[in-house]
Amino acid sequence: MHLTVHHPDAVTTRQNSQPTSLNHLTPGERGTVETIAASSPSLRRRLLEMGLTRGTTIELIRVAPMGDPIEIAVRGYRLSLRREEASSIFVKKSK
Repeated sequence: MHLTVHHPDAVTTRQNSQPTSLNHLTPGERGTVETIAASSPSLRRRLLEMGLTRGTTIELIRVAPMGDPIEIAVRGYRLSLRREEASSIFVKKSK
């Protein structure tokens, strides 16, 4: 007889592997860009030109007092984005 036991951490790990939008990170969290689902081709192109390409590591540095904009570190520089723009960037959280 074969018995399968699921460890509680295995469920958490599986859930964390799902991409989430950049605007859902908290300050200090890092993620790797999975995809950009911008509402317009020009916004997508602008984000790509700023270095936000698939596989790039991003760290959320801080959020403005009113929640907009957010500051991220990407490719050795800091960048401010509106929350609306950040919502179109999907990342896989890093540990």
